[in-house]
Amino acid sequence: MAIVTSARTDLPALPHWEATPDDLPGAIRQIKAALRVRITASGRSVEDVFAVIEKRVRAGVEQIAAEKARGETVWPVIDYADIAAGTVTADQLARLRQRGCLIVRGHFDRDQALGWDQDIVGYVESNRFFETYRGPGDDFFGSVGSRPEIYPIYWSPAQMQARQSDRMARVQAFLNAQWTSQSDGVQWFDPQRDSLYPDRIRRRPEGADSAGLGTHLDPGTLDLWMTQAYQRAFRHLFDGTVEAYDPWDAAYRTAGPQYPGTTMCSAFRTFQGWTALSDMARDQGVLHTVPIPEAMGYLMLRPLLSDVPDDDMCGVTTNKVFPVSDTRHPLLLEALTGIPDVRAGDSVWWHCDMIHSVAPVQNQRGWGNVMYIPAAPWCPRNERYAAAVREAFITGASPSDFPAENYERDWPNRFQPGDLNQTGRRGLDLE
Repeated sequence: MAIVTSARTDLPALPHWEATPDDLPGAIRQIKAALRVRITASGRSVEDVFAVIEKRVRAGVEQIAAEKARGETVWPVIDYADIAAGTVTADQLARLRQRGCLIVRGHFDRDQALGWDQDIVGYVESNRFFETYRGPGDDFFGSVGSRPEIYPIYWSPAQMQARQSDRMARVQAFLNAQWTSQSDGVQWFDPQRDSLYPDRIRRRPEGADSAGLGTHLDPGTLDLWMTQAYQRAFRHLFDGTVEAYDPWDAAYRTAGPQYPGTTMCSAFRTFQGWTALSDMARDQGVLHTVPIPEAMGYLMLRPLLSDVPDDDMCGVTTNKVFPVSDTRHPLLLEALTGIPDVRAGDSVWWHCDMIHSVAPVQNQRGWGNVMYIPAAPWCPRNERYAAAVREAFITGASPSDFPAENYERDWPNRFQPGDLNQTGRRGLDLE
């Protein structure tokens, strides 16, 4: 399907707030009224537009239910060797785009991944992390219940070696290529060059009890409706051309602002992801997603229906993750699907707009260890954030998207600038 990037100019303009509004309830009422007027001016009703997206989503939900009933694996699985050799089939690519998530088998050698896991243990223990750990730095990951499960560590040699490796760059480029990165003469991002987005580590020990994480998504909060760039990104949902909505269209998504908060991501990510540092069984507190990329359109239109109060965006607000609930989104949650078993060295990826959660677990069997590494291609938004990342890397500070815990500032064995290869230097915009 051809991508139409331009918005209609014959419809009423939308108000927009490029910084967090002082009066959030008032701004919500204003934007919802304006969006309803704009959709009506296009010749369609809000209910008609929502029905188009709901039909697309329902078809995905029913197909996923049928696959589960047949005992099939809902998540696409592709071998790293096929990505490296360029032998991924057209059917596999279609399945990836349909589901918006992927397991890459053998992304790294299993012994390499297990070695990185032990290197991380040595890194934190040599720097007395457990003796100095001050507790979770944000309310969201603090809710998992085990202490610590999320390590606010960013600059270990293991993490940096994985981030700048050729194998990681190859998979990131493959995933970036699933998006439309150029249209109407605009290069929205460079699919062959990733920014180096630093994130944390999860290490959940054998026997752990963990409350998991509820269903949510991470691309933003009220800024998705209220900033001009995102209004353009989701233009087809609001201008009467809903059939043209494409969750793989990067137009306008790579330059705009995001409202600040402790759970924000300043970068544009085509896919969120993590690399397994231990073997994990599918029933041991693992990642679940709603593997229907079009569900984002459902979430964006749902607050405009008449059963939602005028000052409510289905619970979305600033400084918290975007929630998905049984109350407002029961259809979507019918499709919630866990990953299959993974081995150390496999990587797990999901579309940046995808609903996801982490299942709770009691008395976990085996370790549940990952390092979070996304696909975050080079674009204006990521170039701006790279300046903050460079400073944090050089000083050993926590990156600015994360709580300022700064454990590593005085750690002598953190990864150093002289250890960067060409991929690492490009990712930090050092060449």
